[in-house]
Order: sequence, then C-alpha cells, then structure tokens
Amino acid sequence: MKLSNQDMRALHYLITAKRQGELVTPGMISAHLRISAASTTKLLNRLERDHHIIRLLHPTDRRAFRIEITEETEASAKQTVGKLQSRRFHAAARLTSSERETVTRFIRDMTEEISLKNAPWSHESQPE
Repeated sequence: MKLSNQDMRALHYLITAKRQGELVTPGMISAHLRISAASTTKLLNRLERDHHIIRLLHPTDRRAFRIEITEETEASAKQTVGKLQSRRFHAAARLTSSERETVTRFIRDMTEEISLKNAPWSHESQPE
C-alpha cells in the first residue's frame, strides 16, 4: 500500500472504530496517534489525496468533520494483514510441540521482563 507506519496506524484506528460503530473526528485521530493538530491535518490531507479516506460532515456537530476509510483501502488493508497473519501461522505451525512450548515460555518471560510494572521508575519510593 506504500503507506507510512503513521498512516497505517490511522487506517487501523479507522477500521477498528468502524467495526465498533464509532464516528471518528480529526481530534480523535490526533489523540490516538499522539500528534499535533497540524500533523493530523497533513496526514488526513495525504490520505484523502490518495483516496484512502473521505471527510464527511459530522451528523450532530456542523462545525466538525468525521473521517471514514474508503471501502477499497479497508479491503486492501485487511488483505495485507490477512497475508501477514497467514505467514505467522505457517511459521508457528512448522514448530514442534516442544519448540512451541519453549517459544511461548520465552515470550511470556520477555513480556514480564519488559512490563512497566518492572520498570525501576514505576515503583513508588518507600519511606525509610
């Protein structure tokens, strides 16, 4: 699809929101991506220019817009993700049961090691 990581994150957000029946505004995209309003405008202009999104009037706030992903881009994004998921499945399927147990244990251990609850700064200082 030749989109940046930021573009893909925005499109993923739009797909997820659509699935949940939510209307998405530029401000919601800005908050989700943690980018400025100016950066959001540039992102939306680029996505609209390339026919990935459409801007529509918000149904209850005439001052606002809602953003929707085009059907073509949604289908393409789902196909891309589906292919990646299929490749992950095939990689996992090639492992023996013992190998899967080892990988699972490693991933769980790594997740625990890098979790925020184990970060030194996440613990409140204890009074002495």
